[in-house]
Amino acid sequence: MDAILGMAKTIKSLPVCPPTTESGFVAKMQSEYSWRVGSGRKLPSSKYKGVVPQPNGRWGAQIYDKHRRIWLGTFKEEEEAAKAYDVASRRFRGQPALQNSLLLGTNNIIQDDVETMFLISHSRVEIVDMLRKHTYYDELEQSRLNYAMDFDPTTVCGREQLFEKVVTPSDVGKLNRMVIPKQYAEKHLPLQLISSSSSKGGLLNFEDSCGRIWRFRYSLWHSSQSYVLTKGWRRFVKEKSLKAGDVVSFYRSTGSDKRLFIELEHQDRSGEPSKKAPMVRLFGVNLFGNSKLAQ
Repeated sequence: MDAILGMAKTIKSLPVCPPTTESGFVAKMQSEYSWRVGSGRKLPSSKYKGVVPQPNGRWGAQIYDKHRRIWLGTFKEEEEAAKAYDVASRRFRGQPALQNSLLLGTNNIIQDDVETMFLISHSRVEIVDMLRKHTYYDELEQSRLNYAMDFDPTTVCGREQLFEKVVTPSDVGKLNRMVIPKQYAEKHLPLQLISSSSSKGGLLNFEDSCGRIWRFRYSLWHSSQSYVLTKGWRRFVKEKSLKAGDVVSFYRSTGSDKRLFIELEHQDRSGEPSKKAPMVRLFGVNLFGNSKLAQ
């Protein structure tokens, strides 16, 4: 009996919470969500189609294809995400799908023949990958330059070989990096050219024989005093089926643009470099190197 009386006193002493209305409950949940994402307020919506806000203040882009959501990447500016959606929409749905360009005022800019051919010559997967890696406009600009060189001989410029390197087992191993010999790095690829802070390094764009742009992070590892290509290198190794013993060559154009190029030669079983495949360009795209039809 004493135990029951004690429990009754305890229950009686508990504070009584006022009833919560449905609107109050919703407001409380929104407040807790805002606190969890760290913004202190409800995330704003975007006026652009396919653009969604992110908790970190950035903007995401997405598109739906046959009821399947395809993520196009995260962008610093809302307008960048809107442009990414329009690029994907144009590749997935054709020319009329240009919802955001009218709001951005760029409708007359993106509807050019070179970009149309560029989109047609690449699969949907390739375009989405470019958008996610933020290399789409770099590759498009390279395609414009190639287009100009194909149809205006006066724009053709030569290129000089910077150096070549025989790929080592560690270059294609689990470290996911390629070491650039120090003498070549300091002579041809000084860090000051790509970054105001020589310790942080930066991004370098290389064009391969197919006209595709590869972006690598280039920096100095102070622990070993090694110049390395890191982010992006693993993908290059995988897609090019790079093996130890293959030869990677680096070039630079002799024109004012100072574009960088990368080529490779696979070693066959006899140890001799394989012959290079022929290259025929159409709108900046190597037809032999891009044999897959766009999906």
